[in-house]
Amino acid sequence: MTTLIDSLRLPLDHGPDLPIYRQLYERIKDAIARGALRPGERVPPVRGLAGELGVARGTVELAYQLLVSEGYLQTRAQAGTVVSPQLAGRATVKAPAVPASSVERHVPGVIAHGPAVRPLQLGLPALDAFPRALWSRLCARRLRQQGACALAYPEPSGYGPLREAVAGYLGVSRGIVCDPAQVFICAGYQGALDLISRTLLEPGMRFWHEDPGYPRGRELLRRAGGRPVAVPVDVDGLNVELAIERAADARFALVTPSQQSPTGVALSLARRLALLEWAASREAWIVEDDYDSEYRYAGFPLPALKSLDRDGRVLYTGTFSKVLFPALRLGYLVVPPALVEDFVRTQQVFPSGCAELLQATLCDFMQEGHFARHLKRTRTLYAQRRQWLREALESRLGERLRFAETPGGLHLIGAVDGDDLAIARRAQADGLGLQALNAWCTEVRREPALVMSFTNVVDESMAGVLAQRVMEVMAHSG
Repeated sequence: MTTLIDSLRLPLDHGPDLPIYRQLYERIKDAIARGALRPGERVPPVRGLAGELGVARGTVELAYQLLVSEGYLQTRAQAGTVVSPQLAGRATVKAPAVPASSVERHVPGVIAHGPAVRPLQLGLPALDAFPRALWSRLCARRLRQQGACALAYPEPSGYGPLREAVAGYLGVSRGIVCDPAQVFICAGYQGALDLISRTLLEPGMRFWHEDPGYPRGRELLRRAGGRPVAVPVDVDGLNVELAIERAADARFALVTPSQQSPTGVALSLARRLALLEWAASREAWIVEDDYDSEYRYAGFPLPALKSLDRDGRVLYTGTFSKVLFPALRLGYLVVPPALVEDFVRTQQVFPSGCAELLQATLCDFMQEGHFARHLKRTRTLYAQRRQWLREALESRLGERLRFAETPGGLHLIGAVDGDDLAIARRAQADGLGLQALNAWCTEVRREPALVMSFTNVVDESMAGVLAQRVMEVMAHSG
């Protein structure tokens, strides 16, 4: 036991590269592999080890839980936690170390996947509020009306009438004047980025990305051969001046100007103009992700950056995942007129994979007014659910969770004292889907904060139950 404690007393790295719980996990697993901890031997109690190392109990608990799930440790009620006796007689060969960047840093689980929905999980609209019966009728009607031509190959750029509907919607709601030929239907935001990278990105090109910012957009371009350059975000959005200092020769900028993901701030007018000027002078491209722009609870929606573009440098992307439902996997990309032919050629070689039946159903949903009514209804619904969750959390946690005043979006951000990464890991182990703000960062750690969705908080009672669970998680993580 002394050998283990001594090895664990070695300095722990409190930087962002490898979480403390993961470092403890690796050291205990190594002690088992070296024989310093033998099968059946008891490991230190959570409280005692946390006190010895000066870390939160939740950090030690998370390391132990991971070791138990992988079969290295066993819990035995009053007897405590021991090294699994089943390891006796087995060769203790240490598994090759997995780089921390690939496990913890590149693509944290910031969106939901699969049918299981965790409370407070980001990336989901109100699933109970979607008019499924109406959607089913529209889809069934389309199926009945399909002729032989509908069985042929679809249009590579997307269903023509849907592209017209999207162009009309953007003209009214976002101030974007575009021809339907400029609109490409894609498999969500990542599908739009994939199309952009296949058309314009060459290996080695540098691109700016927001820090904090959406990890999977950054990772997609990196895997396509781009070289990421992190640019800090402040109260005015992406720091364009600093971005130019760091990499004036970048060829792309990934931005969420209307509602920054995840902080919720808007890119100021001065920085919008500076960004457009940089792109025009450098012949660079701005990829505008109009993230959550439909949902704003104070004032009017901000105009899209694309509406200010006079030099044809903005590639505008949007998705129906948050407005309707993510399983739809439909989004859109608006490209400058000069690039239409290039993008058509790419789409002919690498089709989007978006089923035309769903595209046609969505087109009917928009053209018959259901889309506008659904948006209006959910804006009111989300304002109420946002208030329920915030009030429930404030009543239980007070100053321990200090909310940022964001004018819109589908999540709340609450500053906390302590390690937001550790709190979020504890919450996820407890079945909650909230996230740490610093999980979205790449270079500089920000003030610790928790990010949580309110969209599926269906009533005031549920808000109270979830707030109680968050309070308990924070109490055990401190």
